[in-house]
Amino acid sequence: MTKYLISFPSAAMVVPDSEWEAVGRDAHAVIDEAKAAGVYVFGGGIDEDVPPVLVSADGSVAQGGYPWAPPLDGGFTVLELPSREQAVAWAARIAKACRCDQELRVFQFDPKA
Repeated sequence: MTKYLISFPSAAMVVPDSEWEAVGRDAHAVIDEAKAAGVYVFGGGIDEDVPPVLVSADGSVAQGGYPWAPPLDGGFTVLELPSREQAVAWAARIAKACRCDQELRVFQFDPKA
């Protein structure tokens, strides 16, 4: 089976304040369904209140991430599924719950990592 990364950047979630509670409830319900189906691997979101640091091979630390790269933020879910079609179906369920489109990618899992 293949692992799929389903994600969205924070800016994609344009939700009225009155809907945030429903979004949280709906998103957690989809994740609970994925867990019950045995396809959930892990998920979460980037804590945007904690700025990234760039750590070099010598252990030195610089504030910020790669200056040339777009910021990494938003939410992520990894599911293990038998087909891309099923991954698209789960991504659609998450998109509906989160009220925003989801990016779908194959997650290159390294079993030795």
